[in-house]
Amino acid sequence: MAEDANVGVSIRSASKLYGDLTVLNAITLDIEPGEFVSLLGPSGSGKTTLLGILGGFVLPSSGSVWVGGRDITYMPPHKRDIGIVFQSYALFPHMTVSENVAFPLRARRRPKSSWPKKVRDALEMVELGGYEDRRISQLSGGQRQRVALARAMVFEPKLILMDEPLSALDKQLRESMQIELRQLHKRLGATIVYVTHDQREALTMSDRVAILNKGRLVQIGAPDQLYDHPEDSFVASFIGEATLVPVARVGGHEVRLGGSVLRTIRAVPDGGELLLAIHAEKLLIDVGSAPEQFNRLPGRVTEIVYQGESLKIFLTLEDGTMISLRQASHHVAKSQIPPVGAQLMVLLHPEDTIVVPK
Repeated sequence: MAEDANVGVSIRSASKLYGDLTVLNAITLDIEPGEFVSLLGPSGSGKTTLLGILGGFVLPSSGSVWVGGRDITYMPPHKRDIGIVFQSYALFPHMTVSENVAFPLRARRRPKSSWPKKVRDALEMVELGGYEDRRISQLSGGQRQRVALARAMVFEPKLILMDEPLSALDKQLRESMQIELRQLHKRLGATIVYVTHDQREALTMSDRVAILNKGRLVQIGAPDQLYDHPEDSFVASFIGEATLVPVARVGGHEVRLGGSVLRTIRAVPDGGELLLAIHAEKLLIDVGSAPEQFNRLPGRVTEIVYQGESLKIFLTLEDGTMISLRQASHHVAKSQIPPVGAQLMVLLHPEDTIVVPK
């Protein structure tokens, strides 16, 4: 990857309208050079449209796009020097691996004498050295994904865009490729914008995650920031495994849930309805040794579900609120769980007591 490939991206008030339908609504987003940013959101949130605007396949109705300090808003895709990995990989089945990887060099009319070394270097980057003469039909799903990556990088682009490139893989291979992509990004130092609807994938791979909903940029931040400090109920429900329950404001750092007053680290939002975002894995079973600083919630066990490495325990609190907690499934952990119908006290640390506006 060439040094000048490490560029920043600046999107300014980008909107996209199709008739009366607003697909993107004044998106402003800055991406640092060498950063891995995922665009995350449910179907119809606008993330693929935003990626299309970056790649030049979709023209914005308003706003601008800058890459490396240059306005590329209306520049055609082939002049943007942007590598793209599509969801379907879009490989040519009648070509060999090396012919597929060399295709962007041919399309850009790079000197043919430079092709062999560039193709070889790109394949080495994705650990496919020696695969040059193989047909696409002879490759596994993971290998095809790597060929698509090599093709996106071979012409040393300034920016790499990825549109859900792992969605067609099975769960085990997908998780393995997530780590490989993360490691590849570290080696390249490239600027990558990655589209996904899988929040675990986004949290695993990204330096920052931009969450979109209904065409708007709701929140952007590091994975732990989004997880521990969501700004509203949508982010709180979309990131992680959270149950949202209504609470009443008691004071600047206290809320009431049923008969329990819970303390928070962050100030409780002013005005309007409030929700407590309870992450199942952050609830602990009280075995009698927890410090007083923990919030306590008494409830009754209504169901216990075995899920392999963990148990999911469903509770009904005194006011009828339903919540769940996740507990390791090893023998010691199991011994702490009372049977269905029994009372159980659970703990929630103030730092994990997350209150958001509804």
